[in-house]
Amino acid sequence: MQSDATDRPIDRWFASYSGDHRNDTNQWIHVFAVPAILWSVIALLWCIPVPGTWFLPGFWAALAMFAAWMFYFRASRRLGFGMLLVFVALAWLTRWLHLVLGTQGLLVAAAGVFVLAWIAQFVGHSKLFEGKRPSFFTDLRYLLIGPAWILAKAYRRLGLTW
Repeated sequence: MQSDATDRPIDRWFASYSGDHRNDTNQWIHVFAVPAILWSVIALLWCIPVPGTWFLPGFWAALAMFAAWMFYFRASRRLGFGMLLVFVALAWLTRWLHLVLGTQGLLVAAAGVFVLAWIAQFVGHSKLFEGKRPSFFTDLRYLLIGPAWILAKAYRRLGLTW
């Protein structure tokens, strides 16, 4: 981490997000639920039909991943490159699942994961654990901050900076 936790906008985002995620159990729930939500959104977008014959399934997911990646890369080059790897891995997983399950099967799986992961998120934020509303209720951009926050936690565990 940088010497001052408020040097860059991403550091301010993380500091604010961390303030809403102090409970250890809620943090662990987020470590699993946030990537699950990220994958499920990618998979749901993968299922949207593409126009004509110029585009392949996954076009809408690729556009969304690229837009999110630009946000991360502008916030931090190292986080941007890490999120690029995450997006590539999730795209490959989603493409494989699409081939195996078909569009309908992928849609059902993604919807199920989406619902279960959000239930877990809200349990983590309930009075049982965190007792605070999810950050995205104050600013929708926190929906993008969550995956980067999880990646930054992984970077710290590996002794890397972001």
